[in-house]
Amino acid sequence: MSVTKYLMKRLANFKRLGFFTRLLDQATPAERYRLAAEQIRHAEKAGLDSAWIAQHHFHEGEGGLPAPFAFLGFVAAQTSRIRLGTGIVTLPLEHPVRVAEDAAVLDLMSNGRFELGVGTGGNPTAFAAFGLDSAQRNDIFARNLDILRTGLAGRPLAGGDRLYPSRPQLCDRIWQATFSVTGGARAGKAGDGLLLSRTQPRSKDNPHATLAEIQHPIIDAYLAELPAGCEPRIMASRSIFAADSRDEAMRLADIGLRLALPRFMAGGHLPPGDSLADMVRAFDTHVGTPDDVIASLRSDSTLDRVTDLVFQVHSVDPPHPYILRSIDLVAEKVAPALGWAKKTSADVELV
Repeated sequence: MSVTKYLMKRLANFKRLGFFTRLLDQATPAERYRLAAEQIRHAEKAGLDSAWIAQHHFHEGEGGLPAPFAFLGFVAAQTSRIRLGTGIVTLPLEHPVRVAEDAAVLDLMSNGRFELGVGTGGNPTAFAAFGLDSAQRNDIFARNLDILRTGLAGRPLAGGDRLYPSRPQLCDRIWQATFSVTGGARAGKAGDGLLLSRTQPRSKDNPHATLAEIQHPIIDAYLAELPAGCEPRIMASRSIFAADSRDEAMRLADIGLRLALPRFMAGGHLPPGDSLADMVRAFDTHVGTPDDVIASLRSDSTLDRVTDLVFQVHSVDPPHPYILRSIDLVAEKVAPALGWAKKTSADVELV
């Protein structure tokens, strides 16, 4: 049996379940942050293992949160068990020493619950606002990631100073997000976790490729480069919206996906058909009753290889009460049917 096939078998049935909140409610910034914090508190009560947020500069329609460490510090004070992650910090747009300092303090204040996801990300106009060239993002990312690791580990930085407080434990909780095979290999070689996106653009050569067909090669590259003895950490983000009624779920999906379509197309995706079913497929969305969502997720063979499943309601983006209900339905019905088991307090181990 090949190493990859062995690991495919060994990683079947993901170990951890997370919720990814996108701050996209039609509300003031303060209300967006309040609702997102409530969703994370709700996820903890539902027994989820982790909660994740994304950083977005300037563009309120993409995420509305430029300061993830400040927000997660606020949430950490209101929670006690759930792990808190960035999915992602746009590392090329940040000073890596400041990221290391903020991450170290947040991890200490949250009793070791922080997961540090980083990526190249970012809208090209955001790079211009920071005085940077978007075409150089990969080089800047690699350089900043090296400095970030050096600081967290407590090794001397340029000039000889060391981070205070250092937090070497966080070096084992870095995750890299990527759309590419090259990025998967880079994350594996570093021994970092691999963050896989909820959707990816299809090429004109293979417009009907499944998300699994795109992401399996990324996982292959990650595992091939992972150092011997290093435990794989593979997280798949997925768009999941479960509701008590299929009609209600599809009604809200029709509203949300049509609103999201212009931005979806601007992101390089091919145009879907006009029907709701076409858009659900194009957006890689799992929507409906819990039974509908379970059946849909079972067709995604990527999930046989991941250690973590993190779900978000984006791009449906239903009203807040429906998000809370979806969290409950995924925790109570969907995830257990796919092999996830809710942990007891005795199972939780903080680093």
